[in-house]
Amino acid sequence: MNLDDLDRFRELDPQGMLAHIDGLPDQLEAAWAQGLTHELPVWKGIRGVVVCGMGGSAIGADLLAAYLAPQASVPIHVWRNYDLPAYVHGRDMLVVASSHSGNTEEVLSAFEMAQGRDVRLLAISTGGELLRRAQSVGAPAWRFEHRGQPRAAVGFSFGLLLAALVRLGLAADQAAAVKAAAAAMRAQAAILRAEVPVVSNPAKRMAGQWMGRWPTVIGAEFLAPVARRWRTQIGEIAKAVAQFEELPEADHNLVAGVVYPEALFGQTMVVFLSGAALHPRNQLRLEVTRETLMVEGFNTDVVKARGEGPLSQQWTCLHFGDYSAYYLAMAYGIDPTPVAAIEGLKDRLRPG
Repeated sequence: MNLDDLDRFRELDPQGMLAHIDGLPDQLEAAWAQGLTHELPVWKGIRGVVVCGMGGSAIGADLLAAYLAPQASVPIHVWRNYDLPAYVHGRDMLVVASSHSGNTEEVLSAFEMAQGRDVRLLAISTGGELLRRAQSVGAPAWRFEHRGQPRAAVGFSFGLLLAALVRLGLAADQAAAVKAAAAAMRAQAAILRAEVPVVSNPAKRMAGQWMGRWPTVIGAEFLAPVARRWRTQIGEIAKAVAQFEELPEADHNLVAGVVYPEALFGQTMVVFLSGAALHPRNQLRLEVTRETLMVEGFNTDVVKARGEGPLSQQWTCLHFGDYSAYYLAMAYGIDPTPVAAIEGLKDRLRPG
């Protein structure tokens, strides 16, 4: 497909996924601002944070945990399952239940268990059963407005959490970092938006490299969850298979598995996410790992995150991936919004 055919884009994208991607910088800033105003008790002595979420709600917590790891005063654990780990109990633990719809069964299960563990509770959602249950037990219930797929609300799932932790004194103020990240995203979007032709648009060219190939995305530190985000966006938006890996861990196993099956190597596309704020050793690992794969016959590319500092680089890199996944959907001629396979699976899991 011609990736400069905007009329065709509109035909394939009747629910406006592209508008959600274009508006992500505004969403991030709005979420941060809202998080500073929502009801939140003055909780003292928090020694650990567990964020319960799935899919688009969990990825915001992944991004937060990776970004704050070098500076947060407490550990942040993302829980993608039913119930809760045994160590989560007591008033020094904060459990955040995050569900876009408010009806995610794994999150509701964890929320129910948390009520018997004497923990601090915070619920974040657009509505649904989660907010109803939070209100019934007197827990703070943060509601945000968003019409669309959960994956398109990543600015909310990240920005609200970030504001909550800053207000609780678990991380330093992030106002300047959020403002800089949004500005860097807008500046980068000038070359990524749909109006920019393929010849000048690196996200469209990335989508072209993925056509008919198996994309693998590799990142380190604060870019590791971005690699995961790229994988999930390729899956949910373009309905295409992909995988992600994390450095330095991948250098202790992945690089050994590049001997067989040789016939498939030319059908892969390995993208390395790089950023100036990464640890120097991880920057070197990115280069050496790429060279290792290239020698074995893998197609590779590097995306260098824009902006100053980890938050800007995390979010510009994420935004680049969202655009690339969207253009891949356009190239395959598929509506980027519906996720029939996920909805079908949920239907099969519902009680009879």
